[in-house]
Amino acid sequence: MGVMNFTGTALKNLFSKPATKGYPAVPAEFTERTRGHVINDIDACIFCGMCMRKCPTGAITVDRNTRTWQINRYDCVQCACCVKNCPKKCLSMGAEYTTPAGEKTPDVLQKILTPEEIAAEEAAKKAQQEKIKAAMEAKAKAEAEAKAKAEAEANAKAETEAN
Repeated sequence: MGVMNFTGTALKNLFSKPATKGYPAVPAEFTERTRGHVINDIDACIFCGMCMRKCPTGAITVDRNTRTWQINRYDCVQCACCVKNCPKKCLSMGAEYTTPAGEKTPDVLQKILTPEEIAAEEAAKKAQQEKIKAAMEAKAKAEAEAKAKAEAEANAKAETEAN
């Protein structure tokens, strides 16, 4: 009985179109929901590190000081957690698959700042430092005033007790 069931299937397949496509000759067609690999628009990235914290496998490394974003494609499981949690939406899932390689090397993206961006960043840092310094001075002044007021009250209390 088993041979007869297979014979029908074999004859049907002989006279129908192939179910598979010739991949090298015919490029793969990706559906809309295919999650191939993570793509980063490095110009929009603010290097906050949220993608690194949300990655369940730890495949992403972000270095804010050197402005580098790195992903180890062999550790990434294409779950798209990093894409969902990116505050600037600079991450996306590409439809194509990761290109094969002979070695496990991470993909490193580095943002190169223009001189204007460097000057603006330094000015922002300087303004923030001045703001912190002013806040510390105001706090020290308020503490000194409170201390002077407490001493004046203590002196006044001591004078009333002495009289």
